[in-house]
Amino acid sequence: MGDKPKVWVSRPLFPDIIARLEPVFDVHAEPETRAFSIDDLVGRLHGMSAAVTGLADRIDDRVLSRAPHLKFVANVSVGYNNFDLDAMRAHGVAASNTPDVLTDTTADYAWALMMAAARRVGAAERWLRAGYWHGTRFDQWMGMDLHGSTLGILGMGRIGQAIARRASGFDMKVIYHNRSRLDAGLEHAVNAHYVDKATLLRQADHLMLVLPLTAESRHAIGAAELAMMKPSATLVNIARGGIVDDSALAAALADGRLAAAGLDVFEGEPAVHPALMALDNVVLSPHIASASGRTRRAMAALAVDNVLAFFGHGPHAGKPPSRVV
Repeated sequence: MGDKPKVWVSRPLFPDIIARLEPVFDVHAEPETRAFSIDDLVGRLHGMSAAVTGLADRIDDRVLSRAPHLKFVANVSVGYNNFDLDAMRAHGVAASNTPDVLTDTTADYAWALMMAAARRVGAAERWLRAGYWHGTRFDQWMGMDLHGSTLGILGMGRIGQAIARRASGFDMKVIYHNRSRLDAGLEHAVNAHYVDKATLLRQADHLMLVLPLTAESRHAIGAAELAMMKPSATLVNIARGGIVDDSALAAALADGRLAAAGLDVFEGEPAVHPALMALDNVVLSPHIASASGRTRRAMAALAVDNVLAFFGHGPHAGKPPSRVV
């Protein structure tokens, strides 16, 4: 085993999938999920040629300058804001992610959150479980309709387009804003209309956030943007924590300036802003939009395939990793 390159796997994945690395690599897989400090990462990556990581594993110059053997990092995620790409280029370390395989699963979950938030599913269930259902007034638990309403999508990549396609079954008008407009054929295929950001905020009955986290997109939805939205609107964030100013969102929800929200991601997760935790008009979930068994296995398999391909092995030997970032 000593002559094999070493690979570190930062969290438990699927043993049968990770086992595909073993003929080629000396595999060091973490037995449990945990948070790693910079020093922890340096220690884990000592002597490693490759790593399979997640969004919580920050790979930047502080790590790379002390991990001289590292050549390739495969993120098990469509996002890669844990990577300092400039530092990785400077150190000659390549990287990959796992898009495409999670697109439809994540789009499905976005709809689940939107429907739960709009129809007050979480609050109603808590009320029922608490034993308060002795009779229901006709005007109680009224939510917002999806059918016939306007769906706004901020960010129109693969997942945004998949969300838009699902809207046709609800007879929704779909508007979107993106850094670049889709071509006319693709707009027609997803039945979506391009608008500027201000129009998107003003017109959307349900606003879906599906954009990557960058320096430019941090707090893309803050107090000013929330003030432009309809008081009857809902907001769903399945993108990344930090795109929304969680404190400003909590204030808008508490004050009735926004009807409801569905959140799968948070600033500083796994911590959740305490003001959000105290509200009944927000549905909260622990970053699980891609969490179906089939999809999570596909994500792990793609990451493993990318590692193998980079080192010239596996089903894609001789080809570059399929999802280099």
